[in-house]
Amino acid sequence: MTDLVERDVAAVTPSPASSPGPSSAPKSRLRSEAFARRLRARHAAERRFRLAGAAAVALAALMLVLLLGSIVAKGASAFLETRIRLEVTLDPAEVAERNYAVPLRRALYAQFPQVTDRAGRRVLNDLLSSGAPYELEAMVAKNPALAGTTQTVWVRADDQIDQLVKGAYRRDLPESGRGISDAKVAAADALLASGALAQGFNTTLFTAGDSREPEQAGIGGAIAGSLLTLLVTMALSVPTGIAAAVYLEEFAPKNRWTDLIEVNINNLAAVPSIIFGLLGLAVFLGFFGMPRSAPLVGGLVMALMTLPVIIIASRVALKAVPPSIREAALGIGASPLQTVLHHVLPLALPGILTGTIIGMARALGETAPLLMIGMVAFVVDIPHGLTDSATVLPVQIYMWADSPERAFTERTSAAILVLLGILILLNGAAVILRKIFERRW
Repeated sequence: MTDLVERDVAAVTPSPASSPGPSSAPKSRLRSEAFARRLRARHAAERRFRLAGAAAVALAALMLVLLLGSIVAKGASAFLETRIRLEVTLDPAEVAERNYAVPLRRALYAQFPQVTDRAGRRVLNDLLSSGAPYELEAMVAKNPALAGTTQTVWVRADDQIDQLVKGAYRRDLPESGRGISDAKVAAADALLASGALAQGFNTTLFTAGDSREPEQAGIGGAIAGSLLTLLVTMALSVPTGIAAAVYLEEFAPKNRWTDLIEVNINNLAAVPSIIFGLLGLAVFLGFFGMPRSAPLVGGLVMALMTLPVIIIASRVALKAVPPSIREAALGIGASPLQTVLHHVLPLALPGILTGTIIGMARALGETAPLLMIGMVAFVVDIPHGLTDSATVLPVQIYMWADSPERAFTERTSAAILVLLGILILLNGAAVILRKIFERRW
């Protein structure tokens, strides 16, 4: 009887091998429904975060495409200009008197023999640009033998005719709401039908200076002014910035004075650009009496603005050179100056070049400092020297954007496209140079 009871107790008592131990508890928790729910929630949050990041990038790209698309749509037509073909008889007497408007008008009237009244001929005169006589004068000045002959010339059309051909005016609107008279539209259509009105590449946009007449305005003067200003900026800021970076990083003692200099350099890099314009206005123009609206003064102001950027970029490039390079050069007997000039600086040069190009690109796109020193002047002639009156491309865009004429809108967008193209080239050059000369340690 006792044996039977002991067997029954042993049958219902779990053995040590089958009893749950401490190691099985975590496994049961890992397999629990609460843990799986938390894991799914974390994965869902990660997916939402990735989708939000992708949506932000897509939105930014869409905004950029819309902006560039709007600029291209408005500015692409500015690279074309409308010209009128005329059979011009150059009377020697008129050539001697430099009266080139008369033969142009006579040739234009010959295209419309039915127009004999004064009002109708005034409309015909408005088809030609006010600069057409100067084009004819330049052609005769280049070849005086043209006097006394009849020549087929293509002269620039008025900005309204140019905009009409480009489709800027709605023909379905009445004359009062269209912006151009019915008589001009009819005359332009007649010239188009006869093949005497055509479009071609607008070389004037790149070769001429500013003008009150949109069809004669160009960015050639602004590009020349920008190049001269950048030349002064590079000549002053690049060697000074690299030399300052080399001294601060390689030779300057580490004390409170150098710490103060470093803090001020970092602060200057964050100062708004218009402050440098105020400094140039007070010092270069007010104290030293330098010429206003000159590339020399603009270059000095831009040099002050880009100098902290070049110093910081150069110091970062110098820090990236491994200390073993310096130790090896010093170990074989090179002086500290030889170590820097022959070993450290050449290895840091790719990073220095990248920072310099980015600094120059920033200087090229600045407007506010140059407005303060008077480079917003109306400049017709293309500058040839550092002290000539000039403007720069961003300021030219600012001036054209404020013009009421319809044709200046497309020229503003075209100038923006040219500026963006130059900036893309500069930043692309920085990326290419970094890829070519970069060394990974």
